[in-house]
Amino acid sequence: MSKLVMFYIVPLVVWVGLIYFSSSQPYERQNVQPILQEFDLEWVETVGSNVSFKYGDSIISLQYRDPAAFIEFFIRKGAHLFVFAVLGILAYRLAYILIEKRMKSAIIAWLFVTIYASIDEFSQLLHPNRSGMIEDVILDSVGGIIGVGIIILWRRRNNRFKVEEK
Repeated sequence: MSKLVMFYIVPLVVWVGLIYFSSSQPYERQNVQPILQEFDLEWVETVGSNVSFKYGDSIISLQYRDPAAFIEFFIRKGAHLFVFAVLGILAYRLAYILIEKRMKSAIIAWLFVTIYASIDEFSQLLHPNRSGMIEDVILDSVGGIIGVGIIILWRRRNNRFKVEEK
C-alpha cells in the first residue's frame, strides 16, 4: 500500500467513518447524564449560575437544565470542536501532500470539514431521536478552522527548529 493511502487517506476515511457511526447512534446511547449524576455536582451551581445563552431553540442555563444536562451540553459541544478539529488536521494533511500549497490546502480542508459537517447534520435530521442543527455546522466548521490552524502552526514550528538545527 502506498504511503499516500496508508498515512493520509486511510486515517481521514477512518475518522469520517467514526463521525458517521457516532452521528447515526440515537441520543439515548450517547447520553452521559446518568454517569454525571453519580458525581457531586454542587460546584456546577456556583460556577455556572450566571451562564445563560441560547443555542438553537434551547436556552442553556441552570434555570432550564439540571447540572448533569448543563455539563453534558458543554461535553457534547466540546466533542464537536475536538472531532472536527481532528478532521481539519487530517484533511489538511492530505490536501497539502497533494498540492503542496499551505493556503490552498487550508481552504480545501476547511471547505471539506464544513461540507462534511453539513452532510452530517442533515443526515441527523433523518435519524429518529437526533436533530441536525445549523449551529452545530458552524461549531464543527470552527473546529475545522482550529484544527487547520493547529497543524499549520505545528508545521511552522517544526520547520523553524529544523532550520535552527542545521
